[in-house]
Amino acid sequence: MKKISLMLCLIAGFSAPTFAQGDAEQGKAKSAVCGACHGIDGNSAIPMNPKLAGQHAGYLVKQLKEFKLASQTGGKEGRNNAVMNGMAAALSEQDMLDLAAYFASQEMTAGEAPEDVVEAGKKLYVGGDLERGITACIACHGPKGNGTSLSGFPDISGQHAQYIEAQLKAFRSGDRANSLNGMMGDIAKKMTDEDIRVISGYLAGLH
Repeated sequence: MKKISLMLCLIAGFSAPTFAQGDAEQGKAKSAVCGACHGIDGNSAIPMNPKLAGQHAGYLVKQLKEFKLASQTGGKEGRNNAVMNGMAAALSEQDMLDLAAYFASQEMTAGEAPEDVVEAGKKLYVGGDLERGITACIACHGPKGNGTSLSGFPDISGQHAQYIEAQLKAFRSGDRANSLNGMMGDIAKKMTDEDIRVISGYLAGLH
C-alpha cells in the first residue's frame, strides 16, 4: 500500500501544472488587504486562517484560481469559501502570480506540537494505517512536511493545527474537493476525529 501510494504521488507530480513567474515586489504592494487575515508577511496570527509564508507559489496560485472559479460558479466548481471567493474574484492571473511570489518568498514562523499528540501523530504521519487504508502523509509531503513545488503538494509543516483540522474535516465531508486527483478526500474519509486531531497538532510542530 505504501509503495502504491508513493508511486501515485510521484506520477501526480509529473503531471502537475507549471506557472509563469510572479513579481514578489509587486505582490508585496498588492498584499495589503491580505494582511488583515493572513498577516503582513503571511504568518497569520489567527489559528483558523492559514499561514501563507513559505508556501509553494504554484500551490497558492492554484488555490486563488479555484476560489475565483467558485465565485464565478456560485460555489459549484473550484474551492468554495465565502470570504476568499470575494477576495479572489477581482484578481487577474498576474495579481495571483505576484501575490504567490511574495508570500512564497517569506519565511514561515515555527509552530509547536502539543506533547500529547507527538507520538500518535508521528506514527500516523510516517506510517499511515495499513489496516484502515490511510496513506502515510510522508509519502507526498515528505519527511518535514514541506511537499514540493514540482508535485503540487503543499508545505503543511508548521501550519496552524486548527486550520489543518478544519481542512481535513472539509475534505472528509466533501465540502472541499480540490486536492490533486481527489486524494485528500479519499484519505480523510478514513480518518476519525481523533486521527485528525493528532495529525493536525503534530504538523503544527513539524519543521
